[in-house]
Amino acid sequence: MKYKVVIFDLDGTLIDSLEDLGTAVNHALAAKGFPLHTLPEYRLMVGHGVRNLVKQALPEPFQANESLVDECLALFKSYYTSHIDVHTRPYPGMVELLGQLHRNGVLLAVASNKFQSGTEYLVGKLFPGIPFVAILGNREGFPLKPDPEIVGEVLRKAGAAQADAVLVGDSLTDMKTAANGGIRGIAVSWGYRTLQASDTLTVVSSAQELERILV
Repeated sequence: MKYKVVIFDLDGTLIDSLEDLGTAVNHALAAKGFPLHTLPEYRLMVGHGVRNLVKQALPEPFQANESLVDECLALFKSYYTSHIDVHTRPYPGMVELLGQLHRNGVLLAVASNKFQSGTEYLVGKLFPGIPFVAILGNREGFPLKPDPEIVGEVLRKAGAAQADAVLVGDSLTDMKTAANGGIRGIAVSWGYRTLQASDTLTVVSSAQELERILV
């Protein structure tokens, strides 16, 4: 076993949730009479929590209006919580990969900037029967990634050292989170960002390739 703990980002790594997220933000924008965005445009906005997503989607002159952001965020959450899993699905091979890792004795965790209740719901629905040592999302009083606190919390729950853990994600934010937390980061190519492989960064293009690295 190469790693005792594998920490996964959620959106863009384990699951493709872009269409449901984009549709919900467009619902909020339409309610306020603002222009809508395409899914490719939303691909560049996600990953920093839903408040930041909503704020970025607003026309730039309105992004500093925190009261308006609050109103749009409420509209987004109301719609999204009722439509959170209309199109959202695991990426190919990820259900099988998590099962294989679990059978090999690897402890699994999720570290996401999605709000906590949404994170827990989607993980529970899309990966049933997989025990996670921690499912951590955006919670009041806790910093978002790339702050390393979320890595430290997973390691404490798992009783593991930094050398025993790896974080798998699709964005520079995820790789910074891993680096800040003192653990290895592995990037996936199928998510919402495009990261280039280098001497210090491994980028995988399939769940099968990722399994060969982790197991």
